[in-house]
Amino acid sequence: MKKLAGAVLLLCACAGLVFAQTQMSPAATPAKGPSVAQGVKQLEHDWLDAMKAGDIDKLSSIMADDWVGIGFGDGKATKQSYLADVKSGTSKMESFEIGPMDVKVLGNVAVVQGSDTEKSSYKGKDTSGKWIWMDVFVKRDGKWVAVRSQDGMVK
Repeated sequence: MKKLAGAVLLLCACAGLVFAQTQMSPAATPAKGPSVAQGVKQLEHDWLDAMKAGDIDKLSSIMADDWVGIGFGDGKATKQSYLADVKSGTSKMESFEIGPMDVKVLGNVAVVQGSDTEKSSYKGKDTSGKWIWMDVFVKRDGKWVAVRSQDGMVK
């Protein structure tokens, strides 16, 4: 009977250690979900505001240096090509109304899905309409930055 009680006690202690490690693991612990979600949503608003204003510095601070987007302009964009298009006026945003956004926070990664209705143009062609998009943000050096994006027009 003592052996059985000892085995049960040992099993419980091991299970407790496993449970404690799982609970303390940074990957398993949410990174303050609601406040992170609100902050990332604000970055999305800031991004569109900066596009409308042609504010390259603000856009640059939102996007990581290794940012890549698909569905933008000619199909694929890097941070450098995106900023060059905004700076030159190749890509213009006159107005926008942002729709609902859904944010999923996974540790130091946040995925945002949303939509906007905008009056915009690219290379002189009207690109106004309803757009859907997804942006992936990563927390680097204590700051959330966009690393990947995809967008498409709803027809």
